[in-house]
Amino acid sequence: MRYLFSLLIFGWVSFSCQAQDSSYTFKSPSRDGTGKIYLGREISQVMGFAGKNWLERDSREEEERVTAAIENLPINSSSVVADIGAGSGYYTFRIAPKVPDGKVYAVDIQSAAVQYLQNKSKELGFEQVEAVLGEETTPNLPENAIDVAIMVDVYHELSYPKEMLGSIRKSLKPSGKLILLEYRGEDPTIPIKPLHKMTVKQVKKELEDNGFQLVENGKFLKIQHFLVFEKAD
Repeated sequence: MRYLFSLLIFGWVSFSCQAQDSSYTFKSPSRDGTGKIYLGREISQVMGFAGKNWLERDSREEEERVTAAIENLPINSSSVVADIGAGSGYYTFRIAPKVPDGKVYAVDIQSAAVQYLQNKSKELGFEQVEAVLGEETTPNLPENAIDVAIMVDVYHELSYPKEMLGSIRKSLKPSGKLILLEYRGEDPTIPIKPLHKMTVKQVKKELEDNGFQLVENGKFLKIQHFLVFEKAD
């Protein structure tokens, strides 16, 4: 009887895991891919924190027009911003001076990155910056608290995009916005690996499937999309 009970429990757990993962399918991984498919897109491998020097490269401003991207964020001095997948804080520490009376949650799932963000926040004297250790399915942000959540070249790496979007949606205020910057997948001349780029069509497909609507498609960056989403009615 005990053995039968164990089998029943194991079967229930297996069924629950399958139900949770029903949004995903799997195949042999492509180069730089995980083999995990979401709505027709293979999720890319994650760039580790060891690659932070590439994030901080001197040519990044010229290549990506970071200043222009930050100037177009819909924020004011008291906004609460979440930089999800903050990495080395390249965006975090450029947004922080814009919200002296607000807050910036710098979220990353790598503990080394979170420690680095904590140390640099203290070094720069940004008391409004809070480093947060996220998880694969949630950024661990408070509910109904965020004015703007931003992911810069991060979304395509999320292992659980459906679950993460659901959690982000809960963290946004009713009028909150989710902004995705992604290398333009429509342009084969952009020298970025294919799985690390996305098309507007695919981004819309995935975000709309999770309760968001596109409200702005900024086309002022050189090689990236600047896509602004709100909660759908």
